Amino acid sequence: MQIGIVGLPNVGKSTLFNALTKNYSADAQNFPFCTIEPNTGIVVVNDPRLEQIREVIGGEKIVPANCEFIDIAGIVEWASKWEGLWNKFLANIRQADAILQVVRVFEDDDIIHVNWKVDPKFDIEVINAELIMTDIETVEKRLLADRKKAKSDKKIQVIVAGYDKILVELNAWKLVSSMGLSEDELESIVDLHLLTNKKFVYAFNVSEEMMDTSESELQKILWVDENQTVIAICAKLESDMVEMTLEEKNEFLEEMELKTTGLDDLIKASYEALGLMYYFTAWVQEVRAWTIHKWDSAPKAAWAIHSDFEKWFIKADKVNWKDLVENKGWSWARENWKVSLEWKEYTVADWDVLLFKFSN
Repeated sequence: MQIGIVGLPNVGKSTLFNALTKNYSADAQNFPFCTIEPNTGIVVVNDPRLEQIREVIGGEKIVPANCEFIDIAGIVEWASKWEGLWNKFLANIRQADAILQVVRVFEDDDIIHVNWKVDPKFDIEVINAELIMTDIETVEKRLLADRKKAKSDKKIQVIVAGYDKILVELNAWKLVSSMGLSEDELESIVDLHLLTNKKFVYAFNVSEEMMDTSESELQKILWVDENQTVIAICAKLESDMVEMTLEEKNEFLEEMELKTTGLDDLIKASYEALGLMYYFTAWVQEVRAWTIHKWDSAPKAAWAIHSDFEKWFIKADKVNWKDLVENKGWSWARENWKVSLEWKEYTVADWDVLLFKFSN
């Protein structure tokens, strides 16, 4: 899973990226275009279940699920008109699965806002408009190339008609993801990698006092559609916790009356937005989380381990992770009838621990 981070300058993008990757490789300074080259970091998904499973299995190591974050330069209004530099920035996130839009909500007179005022609704409109204008340019270029071919190819004529429809909607300031396109229309634009056709996750960079604000309250306060994924996060608070030990962090969260860090919530929300989940495999060598799509069958889940495993799949032993922990491992879980045998049609759940059987 790859997520591109976008936002205006000085909204906390690089601070958030630094906290996510638990280092200070991104240059977070108080002026626009501080980040020129993209910063990329692999972030693990913090899940305490892995360690609990490892303890009862006696596993040598744990391997969490992970995702990649890409931090690009802050976007400013009319940036899409600066073709060379702008295209260089956006080329780094065109292949991303989702876009994380960081929106400044906190007030701080010492941190200059590029528009001289904190206005989340306006900021979202600016970012979305820039992404839309970039998509308009992409579609127009493809239309210019395909219209000539369409004169002698009926299939391309249908595709061109779809491009025209999308272009009209984009010029009406609609995101591609909100156009209700058919499966055929979506298939025809896959290779365009349109930015507004990606899943959006909104990270509202709030003050410490707003950290307990619910998702529905944020949607209402900050004018975001209820179908969009939103999360409250305090980048400064997360940055402060980077150097803490696990014990210190837990004590700090308790003092703040928070159950989880905003970063954990953000990563989980990103998985949710993309329709992803993970299951576990557990043996002496390692306990590992494997990322798959929700509703994947057991053979599809096996494909995540190795592409050949899908066709070699015979069956799988399945146990709920909690049953595995409570029964101190596979042997007693089997003894107590907690392990079931699943076949090709089984749909994997995110609490499953699986042991696959193959033939080749």
